[in-house]
Amino acid sequence: MPQVPINYLALIVATASSMAIGFLWYGPLFGKTWMALSGITPDKVEASKAKGMGKVYALNALGALVMSYILAHALVFANAYLHSSGLSSGVMVGFLNWLGFIAPVTLGPTLWEGKSWKVWFLNSGYYLVSLIIMGSILALW
Repeated sequence: MPQVPINYLALIVATASSMAIGFLWYGPLFGKTWMALSGITPDKVEASKAKGMGKVYALNALGALVMSYILAHALVFANAYLHSSGLSSGVMVGFLNWLGFIAPVTLGPTLWEGKSWKVWFLNSGYYLVSLIIMGSILALW
């Protein structure tokens, strides 16, 4: 099986971008709304901080790295098949991965567990923005 050319620096930058978007998304941009919709109180946040958030951040970063790696492969294959490249390819591959995998999978808790549609839009919106930015970074490098 041929090796897929992957820019590992781009993977790290794409992973970091996902973490930064998450910090902004669930912090200053929509943090209070997300906490209210998810039933997370300031006391729960402080308790989590007291236990240490290093493991949570490390696992989240690992997940973002895996997404970057798979997205990079999807981008290489899409570019080869569609004879495309550049920013539009990154946006398209990010969006299609969100539409085909993230959006349907994250519907489960909303449909079966009675979670709020607002929570779904907030959480899946984060993944949409994150995947499009990650795809763009990977495509441009």
